[in-house]
Amino acid sequence: MKAKLEKFIENEPVLLGALIGISVRNRQSGEMIYERQGETRMHPASNMKLLTAAVSLSELGEKYTFTTEVKTNGEIIDSKLAGNLYLVGKGDPTLVPEDLDLLAEELRLQGVKEIIGDLVADDRWYDSIRLSSDMMWEDEYAYYGGQISALTLSPDEDYDAGTIIIEVAAGNSIGDKPRVTLSPPTDYVRVENNARTEEVHSEEEEIEIRRLHGTNTITINGNIPLDSPNKKEWIAVWEPTEYALAVWQHALLKKGIKWNGTVKVAESPDNTQTLGTHTSIPLSELLVPFMKLSNNGIGEVLIKEMGKKVYGEGSWTAGLKVLEERLTDYNMNVDNLLLRDGSGISHVSLIPPNEITKLLYHIQKENWFPTYLDSLPVAGKEDRMVGGTLRDRLKGRKVQAKTGTIYGVSTLSGYAEANSGRQYIFSVMINNMLDEEIGKEIEDRLLEIILKD
Repeated sequence: MKAKLEKFIENEPVLLGALIGISVRNRQSGEMIYERQGETRMHPASNMKLLTAAVSLSELGEKYTFTTEVKTNGEIIDSKLAGNLYLVGKGDPTLVPEDLDLLAEELRLQGVKEIIGDLVADDRWYDSIRLSSDMMWEDEYAYYGGQISALTLSPDEDYDAGTIIIEVAAGNSIGDKPRVTLSPPTDYVRVENNARTEEVHSEEEEIEIRRLHGTNTITINGNIPLDSPNKKEWIAVWEPTEYALAVWQHALLKKGIKWNGTVKVAESPDNTQTLGTHTSIPLSELLVPFMKLSNNGIGEVLIKEMGKKVYGEGSWTAGLKVLEERLTDYNMNVDNLLLRDGSGISHVSLIPPNEITKLLYHIQKENWFPTYLDSLPVAGKEDRMVGGTLRDRLKGRKVQAKTGTIYGVSTLSGYAEANSGRQYIFSVMINNMLDEEIGKEIEDRLLEIILKD
């Protein structure tokens, strides 16, 4: 194996000038089979999620859930709620518009038709820092760069919290502006539609959807052919708490509930009673979209939640402290790591390949390990909630692994079975690539060499 791997690496021209680290262990014994720059710190990209998932299972537990509460400091008298209505978020990244509809329905069933007071959104469960330290400005508007709040909303069950779906369809005639649909429907964002419907495909046909920094103005530019399929994008909003509050207002109005006070973001008082609660899916289920779809927002929520649970502070600083402390349980040398977030979007975080395979070896003894393993993408499985980011890769191979991609970086780490039946733990980390997409091809070819053993 070693000679074949070395020959491939030395003769692969796209790796010239790049940095590649490889660590391969025997899955049963943890014995090192092969390493190349295994102790060299490298950017992990979404392989960072391997660490976050393991520690969250250890610290929070498989059955852990998040809640969203509807509270009041008043009382219901003759179909009127005399007091403020508080929507209190406690980190749930799975809250969707339908859940707000159900909470509004609970109020209606309690007889509430009017609120004599304010509508208040409370997100104090976490701190007010919305983006991790190393977020690139180009990523801020993208679904994978959504802002983190204790009160947030996902448009669908991919759970990209703090985003809205923008769907663009060709107009009825050439020259028409395309039709734009928002999901969920809301006036929280403003759309500037500068695009045009064209007759045929052209080099300028691509539709570009972006959000202007610091605003909720979404611009749509470019051309879309008359017969083109709809283009759909998940765009991160500015200030997710206020976004959730806007959709909450819509949910109340649909149930015939009105209010006479102001709408604002503020803390709820201690002397409140609970009128309704939504509970998320358990962590064991949440890990599926987190790992298989490589959901960044879930990773950052898990970091803040661990900080909140252990230190009473829902922040990246507190959560990353928990992460580092717990990683020592798996013999990881945290003095050799630089950890800046929970998702891997950081271009500053550094982890050696040998430390990743060390983690993957030691967590196998944990009673939650089957849940962890099931959350990893499975090579070649077309169902996106099974194959995830590996559904089109390494077909025919027995591989369960986490992918990772940021600019100039491609990584792949996990578990694999060779032709011989031997079981391996591996980590391939490629940094300083001019084209990170080529890195995926390199990883697959390296795995083919390893698994032919």
